[in-house]
Amino acid sequence: MKRYLLPTLAGLLFLAGATVALVQTKAPAQKTQTSAVFDSQGKMKEPDPHVFRRWVHVFRRWVFVGAPLTPEGLNNGKYNCDQPGGWTKSNFPEYHHVYIEQKNVDAYLKTGEFPEGTVIVKELTRILDPKFPDGSRTEPSGRGYFNGVYNGIDLSMKDSKKFAKSNGWGYFTFGHHPLPYEATAAEAPLETCAGCHLANVAKTDMTWIQFYPILRDKDKVK
Repeated sequence: MKRYLLPTLAGLLFLAGATVALVQTKAPAQKTQTSAVFDSQGKMKEPDPHVFRRWVHVFRRWVFVGAPLTPEGLNNGKYNCDQPGGWTKSNFPEYHHVYIEQKNVDAYLKTGEFPEGTVIVKELTRILDPKFPDGSRTEPSGRGYFNGVYNGIDLSMKDSKKFAKSNGWGYFTFGHHPLPYEATAAEAPLETCAGCHLANVAKTDMTWIQFYPILRDKDKVK
């Protein structure tokens, strides 16, 4: 009996010592992690065109949270962003496919706020070949709106120090038009993007949570 008891006691003492060592060791401070990259002038950079497709495949594998749509045909404008100069009456005539990294979605569901460094990507697509004045068309599933060609990428990034004037978020667009997009994007003026967010969604971390069911309905990870 003693022959088996001594090794067991030794093992327990070893595990206890290891546990104490782990408790006493301080975890290194975590740095803000972000997918955004800036150039020397402070402009957000679009990925190198040669790796653009690979970058797109990366964010498309983030959590898809929703796709708001306010088509021209329902906002007294010409459908599908076809007015001269790209001017529209709906402001957002494209589908906005919104993607957020899994870790940042999980953090929001736990705390109600996004972590510093969070990047939200909006990949835009026009509606598919409108056939009716309201911009809709008929498919086997019925009359409605369907995704057409890609038409731009917008990004927002949370950095409370860098974007203190706009409640901690900066907004960038690489163009609302078909490929190719601009190589860099300066922070959008307050009145262009952040002002609307401040007026309408400042209480939900500057994000349109009401349009994203997984965030709105608190689909928490157990």
